[in-house]
Amino acid sequence: MSLSAAIVQIRNTIEKSKQNSPLAAKMVTLLAASKGQSETAILDAYAGGIRVFGENRVQEAEGKWPDLQKRLSGISLHLIGPLQTNKVKQALAMFDVIQTIDRPKLAEAIAHELNKSDLPQPRHSFYIQVNIGKEPQKAGVMPEEADELIGYCRSELHLPVDGLMCIPPNDKPPAPYFALLREIALRNGLGELSMGMSEDYETAVRMGASCVRLGRALFGADSR
Repeated sequence: MSLSAAIVQIRNTIEKSKQNSPLAAKMVTLLAASKGQSETAILDAYAGGIRVFGENRVQEAEGKWPDLQKRLSGISLHLIGPLQTNKVKQALAMFDVIQTIDRPKLAEAIAHELNKSDLPQPRHSFYIQVNIGKEPQKAGVMPEEADELIGYCRSELHLPVDGLMCIPPNDKPPAPYFALLREIALRNGLGELSMGMSEDYETAVRMGASCVRLGRALFGADSR
């Protein structure tokens, strides 16, 4: 299947999933997880109507996106992988949305960098990453500690936290984990839910995802 055909099929699937659920968000953003993808693949995705892209690593993004952003209009670039505190400055310069705040130290580093300059700053958006399955190998704040981190970011650091992100366990049904993330978002008044990847995005849409992060479903078997 061509990339353009895959995009059409995925958008149709998202719309069908929305129609079957009262929990579905009114709008669902299709984010292309472009880790490891060539410039040609990214340009093809753009030609197919994709405007939101996600990268896992700051260094990889720095190597390919500055030139692309000059050539392509209307791009929103999201960081969807772990962020080290020593890469915060570069990440803020590169990304519009950082989806992976998972600890106070990282939030503090971001707030410090944002406050260093008196010049107008571009409007960034930040999500808290929740380790929704409490898996030791995955990043994210524990679900029971998420409210505290959200409150700290908002009240003490004045970071514009707009949503939550999670990666559920890959060996269990994802719906209960998506439901838990939605509960955390609702009680904290957060409108954005980044949940769902190639294997489970239909379920995520039915559970209220506002953003699904797709790699393999778009770009083929070698992608995430």
